[in-house]
Amino acid sequence: MKLTQVALLIAGGLAIAGCQMDGAKTAAPVKKPPAADYQFAGPASAPVANLKAICYTDADIGVVRARMFHQELVVATLQCQTPSGGRAFESIYASYLGKFGGELSTNARSLQDVSRRKRFNIDVLVTEFSNRMAQRAPVDKDFCARNLRALEWSLDPKVASLSQTPPPYDLGPEMNIYPCTAP
Repeated sequence: MKLTQVALLIAGGLAIAGCQMDGAKTAAPVKKPPAADYQFAGPASAPVANLKAICYTDADIGVVRARMFHQELVVATLQCQTPSGGRAFESIYASYLGKFGGELSTNARSLQDVSRRKRFNIDVLVTEFSNRMAQRAPVDKDFCARNLRALEWSLDPKVASLSQTPPPYDLGPEMNIYPCTAP
């Protein structure tokens, strides 16, 4: 009798082991290698009538976009959380600051020069970048993933300068910051 029970128990165990349970039907997404392919593709901006009067040189656009990129990462670091409520990007953001700390200081000085020439207040500009970025979090389902890709790209060894890191959201056109067209 005991031998029959043991045999049935073993047979049942082998039968269960051979069955495939209906697990998840979807596989985890493949982790893409770091690349600058994270920028939000928003609607194209309308042509500007007085572009020559308000446009920014390539050098000035580079300075503004580097600060835009930085402010967007600041907001994402504050917004994106782990399931337990902690900041999801804190350590990777610290690595970003370590890599680009010197360039961010240089950018701050360059932004002062641009602000004098273009007559804007840096504090207002930076606050506007942050506020507009914060408005993206609740409406872009890929907000955190997009910003994680931006951080990962910035830390890739191929990236030597902030000029190689497009901001996750190009806020320039909605803030009347346009590059000058080539003559």
